Amino acid sequence: MQRGKYEILITLINIFRATASFSIDKINHNIQHLATCENDQPHVRPFGAVCIFEGRLYFVTNNQKNVYHQLKENQKVEICGMHKGTWIRVEGEVREDLRREARVAMMNENTAALSGMYTVDDKLMTVFYFEHGTATIYSFTAEPKVIEL
Repeated sequence: MQRGKYEILITLINIFRATASFSIDKINHNIQHLATCENDQPHVRPFGAVCIFEGRLYFVTNNQKNVYHQLKENQKVEICGMHKGTWIRVEGEVREDLRREARVAMMNENTAALSGMYTVDDKLMTVFYFEHGTATIYSFTAEPKVIEL
């Protein structure tokens, strides 16, 4: 995996873990919340599986769910997670990646979490990546740190 700003972002998201581990595997046991909007109504739901593929931050969903249709209609999203007084908000625009290679990368990084729900060729599993955005790390004891994606 190439080193880059998305790897830094994954590392920063890992601060929500009680342990000090910085591996990509550990984030997948953590839950963040993804916010979308439909018309003028926000919708928030837990998401846990993410990966880095080709230097971009990806997440997965089912193309039959409301969240998929909301993402296709309005690509502006926000992810938020918190642990022990520190939290991260990632806001930006996402794009769907229809390539099989992207789904394979997601499955390889999240086999335990996803293999009971999806296969890479099931025509249900789809992945989105952050095309651009901003990650901001907040805490009660320090100034916010901003990272442009």
